[in-house]
Amino acid sequence: MKKIFLIGWKDVTLAFRDRAALILMLAAPFALTLGLGFVTGRFSGSSNTGVSDIPVVLVNQDGGQIGNTLVNVFQSQELASLVVPTVLDNPALARQEVDADKAAAAIIIPAGFTASVISGAGTVPTQGPATTGEVVQLVLYTNPTRPTSVSVIKTILDGFVSQIEVGRVGGQVAVEQLLSHGLIQGQDAARIGGELGLRQANVAQSSKAIALKSVTGSGEAVKFDVLAYMAPGMALMFLMFTVSNGGRTLLAERSQGTLPRLLVSPTSASQVLGGKVFGIYLTGVAQVLILILASTLLFRLNWGDPLGVLVLVLAAVVGAVGWGLLITAVAKTPGLVSAVGSAVMLTFGILGGSFISLDNMPGWFRVLSKITPNAWGLDGFTTLGMGGSLANIWTPVLALLVMGAVLFTIAVLIFNRRGIMQQ
Repeated sequence: MKKIFLIGWKDVTLAFRDRAALILMLAAPFALTLGLGFVTGRFSGSSNTGVSDIPVVLVNQDGGQIGNTLVNVFQSQELASLVVPTVLDNPALARQEVDADKAAAAIIIPAGFTASVISGAGTVPTQGPATTGEVVQLVLYTNPTRPTSVSVIKTILDGFVSQIEVGRVGGQVAVEQLLSHGLIQGQDAARIGGELGLRQANVAQSSKAIALKSVTGSGEAVKFDVLAYMAPGMALMFLMFTVSNGGRTLLAERSQGTLPRLLVSPTSASQVLGGKVFGIYLTGVAQVLILILASTLLFRLNWGDPLGVLVLVLAAVVGAVGWGLLITAVAKTPGLVSAVGSAVMLTFGILGGSFISLDNMPGWFRVLSKITPNAWGLDGFTTLGMGGSLANIWTPVLALLVMGAVLFTIAVLIFNRRGIMQQ
């Protein structure tokens, strides 16, 4: 283990002494992020978030005050540039719109929802099928190929639900206090509680606070920042350069005779390969964390839950390293690794959504993007930027870890077949 660490640390120090590599690792993604920030108006006070015209289908079977209020929220002027709501009568048709990729999500408000909330008999979750009995639940039917749009819609819905739930609980407490002090009779409790619930619904309808925002675990409101999409996109794209450049050094050392000298020393081939991979991994992690720290200090960019960001960075680098090793295993010369790595970096940048939102692309394009660590990483960073936590990003994290493991295994098999790690 000590030998693996020493070999890896040596490669990290060499990488950060290479001025040309540093330009592409740090200066280039930082400059592009800065330029895109100016282009999109991030530094000129523009309210453009880079996410707009999200199609969402609403089915209101409730007909009550709270159900109508939820529809009005999505049809409000405040969200006009963000979502494009369509109201249908049939839940099955709404689901078909989502399945046909014509909508990012469908929100189904079942009959009796308002009565359930006001009476306190039911809960108010925002996902999952409605259950039987007295519990009446909202249904959020989502399109898995539009994770960013789904995150935005769920954030708006969560804000509405939280507002209504606070009012419902507040109404219950008020009624209990009135009863305990003898100010109302027991037979009037249900009526007064209903009136308080409807009053809260009216307050929610007129509220200007329901907009594109989220709430962190500390309760602090967080607005979606366009740089929260662009900065991770640039960092992930140039991460591919870092990992392919690290793989290039493996072939370069073999051609220069450094690698054979390591292999004849009391160091096994697995230790040498492990050290090289560890060095590439540490370099990639350092690169992304430096970019995150720099954007946080200079742009005051809120990346979201720190623990979630750290876990996602570690997983994203695993996926990227897997691709870097596969490129190295397939290529025959250091120069070919550089050429292929640069091509893959740009291809993954476009395919993975580093330049444009994947939600604006065709369905087949979004499915194809899942082969890139960029798409999964951006999905996770966008969720965190919208106020999500570690619990909300397990899907991209696991996808990146599986991607890295599979690609690493394939690369090792090719290494052994080609005898790259032999004396």
